[in-house]
Amino acid sequence: MVYIRPSVVRKAGKTYRYYQLVRSVRRNGKIVQETVAHLGQLDARGRAKARSLADHICGSRSAQQRALFEPESEEPQIARVRIDKLRVERQRRFGDVWLGVTLWRALGLDTVCAEILPAGRESVPWSLVAAIQVIARLCEPASELYVAERWYGRTALEDLLGVAVELINDDRLYRLLDHLIWHKSDLEHHLRRRLGELFQLEYDLLLYDVTSTYFEGLAAGNALAKHGYSRDHRPDCRQVCIALVVTREGMPLGYEVFDGNSTDVTTVKTIVGTIEARYGLASRIWVMDRGMCSQSNVDWLIQTGRRYLVGAARSVLKEFAGELRRADGWQTVHEGVEVKLCRAHGNANELFVICRSSERRHKERAMHARFSTRIEHQITRLAQRIEGRRSAIDRGEVERQIGRMLERNHHAAERYRIEIDTSADHLAGIRLKWSVDPSWEDWAEHTEGVYVLRTNILDWSPETLWKTYIQLTEAEAAFRIHKTDLSLRPIWHQRADRVQAHILICFLAYVLWKTLEQWQAKAGLGNSPRFVLDELREIYSMDVVLPLADNPSHEVKVRCVVQPEPAQAMLLERLGLRLPLRLRIPAGLQREM
Repeated sequence: MVYIRPSVVRKAGKTYRYYQLVRSVRRNGKIVQETVAHLGQLDARGRAKARSLADHICGSRSAQQRALFEPESEEPQIARVRIDKLRVERQRRFGDVWLGVTLWRALGLDTVCAEILPAGRESVPWSLVAAIQVIARLCEPASELYVAERWYGRTALEDLLGVAVELINDDRLYRLLDHLIWHKSDLEHHLRRRLGELFQLEYDLLLYDVTSTYFEGLAAGNALAKHGYSRDHRPDCRQVCIALVVTREGMPLGYEVFDGNSTDVTTVKTIVGTIEARYGLASRIWVMDRGMCSQSNVDWLIQTGRRYLVGAARSVLKEFAGELRRADGWQTVHEGVEVKLCRAHGNANELFVICRSSERRHKERAMHARFSTRIEHQITRLAQRIEGRRSAIDRGEVERQIGRMLERNHHAAERYRIEIDTSADHLAGIRLKWSVDPSWEDWAEHTEGVYVLRTNILDWSPETLWKTYIQLTEAEAAFRIHKTDLSLRPIWHQRADRVQAHILICFLAYVLWKTLEQWQAKAGLGNSPRFVLDELREIYSMDVVLPLADNPSHEVKVRCVVQPEPAQAMLLERLGLRLPLRLRIPAGLQREM
């Protein structure tokens, strides 16, 4: 349940009334109130600002959408009707798909799709089918079969796009994938320009990360589908790897698909070269995590004159053991985070930033303690079993058991020294001895919660370098949204081209998602597009049928939009949007009258 909660603040003899958007959620068996957004004073100035923002995003395209709505006439239209015969029919989900169409047109995707997918002899223009696919992925991600047979007919997209329900089937949705995939580059070029216009984006710094998504089925006909390291914890399934490039705000710039067994380090040269070939050799800064940071990749970036900020391998810490033990030189850049700037010996063109996080330290310490407890428990039990043996035991079998145990608990494996004593006077012929390595303990004390960054940007402060690297969370968040909110995984398609097109549809839906996120953030509504979509989903359109009293054989049918609840109205007002009162029934759909 969502509602508006006012709060009164008295300051300097004046009274101020503020509003919050609050929802009730259940946590640990209790109902608690969670603030979704602070709406401020909701004065005329704030409403005008929100309206200006909406006009900037939608521009003149809002006029295109007005053609879908019945004009509000100042002259009353009077008819005598039979109240006892009045009825309501054809209820459709309106709010979320209406917002999806608004975003689609605000980004100019209706125009560019009409250009790259020109109308032919097909019954429905492919540009409209593309809009249906992407908006469905944004509002309620599901299979093409579900969209065609269940979802589309329950929404008002028939009215908003003018495409009859019976013309949408799974075959048409599948064939759209076959057409759209050839225009990936054109769409990326268009979106880069349009997003830059809307949000004044700069492309001087790019965040780059890689994830994987798996297949349901064998995917035998897809050369890219291979077994590899699964971020989804599904090593039993074949997968593909997806490399995504986003701006510092998390706005997508482009992506590429790689073999499922590709390692992160092998994708760097391809993705950097692809983006620069597509958008020019501008002076950009590439930000990547340590999974990309092989020495050969760093050497290549340096030799080709590119600037970078990457996470360094943990083994680099050994080069700065002395700095880690020194108490001076640390600078606090965030609560619980300290950094220290260092230079590698004999390399004046590269800087290293040692970062120490108390939160990460507690996490790693807890992890080491957990694995240490497991190792000690298992090795004690193994030693007891050996002591209890009354016959000789194979040493090789004991070594294999120890190896498997340490492999399962590898985070703390080097903490222990384990010896097999074959000179023991014992029936089993061997005895197990183990102890804790004090040097490991000392090193862990200085390195838990520590990570290293490396860069060839020499004129930035340590604080700026750290804050820039932390923006990689935008790329990680993009993958989470793709996989959870937009259902990128699992992939049910088996044909290679349709797999590529499925990823493209998810990418376009993510662009709509981020546009809405930026929009609502600037309007003071937080940064949860799913919340906005879920709230507006409850706004329906329906036909009000009015039997005429003077002519019982005739009826007047009015297609109306339900008035939003106060919380929904507040969302729309802050976004600068206005719901129509009535919809114009498209000419091709007036068969129902």
